[in-house]
Amino acid sequence: MAEFTGMSAATLWGFWAFAMVFVVIPGPDWAYAIAEGLRGKGVMAAVAGLLAGYIALTLVVAGGFEVLVAGNTTFLTGLSLVGAAYLGWLGMGLLRNPPVVEAGAEALRVSRLGQFVRGALVSGLNPKGFLFFVAFVPPWTTAQASLSVAWQIVVLGLIYTASCAVVYSLVGLGAGVALRSRPAATRWVGRVSGGAMLVLAVMLVCSESGLV
Repeated sequence: MAEFTGMSAATLWGFWAFAMVFVVIPGPDWAYAIAEGLRGKGVMAAVAGLLAGYIALTLVVAGGFEVLVAGNTTFLTGLSLVGAAYLGWLGMGLLRNPPVVEAGAEALRVSRLGQFVRGALVSGLNPKGFLFFVAFVPPWTTAQASLSVAWQIVVLGLIYTASCAVVYSLVGLGAGVALRSRPAATRWVGRVSGGAMLVLAVMLVCSESGLV
């Protein structure tokens, strides 16, 4: 890949290691992957949605959108509040109706398309993910590479997304396998995931309000 992009191997490996720090830190993506994994079906549709959200962010930043929004505090604040509201809505849903792993009507209420769309919204409206692409991806590009800066951002974004694919798939599938025989634990973990989403939503609101 280094030969194809004109970027040094050290840069690509360094970015991958840097990105993995963000990927392995539990957040909204982890909570959503775990919740869908506990449903027992469609976890890969949910993960695909998470990845689609990051691909969309990659294309947005590669298109130069970061130049328009990097200094627009009103836009970033609005994005954070929308993301917090959506996380709060998902979290309340998990607390009220924690997922179950047994096949049945409850597990089938959300279609694969619905799981995909929810995943895309979770990652696409995740302010941490958006700020990662705006603030931390462009500095890894170089004018000396054979590819344009925009295409370098695409390459780096795909490296990040591929890392997410591996980690979130393991998290979602692992949650289902580990807790499939423990319905009570499944509901408990589902509620914990919902609570984590609510805490993250409150933290985002407090951060934008200057309280933390």
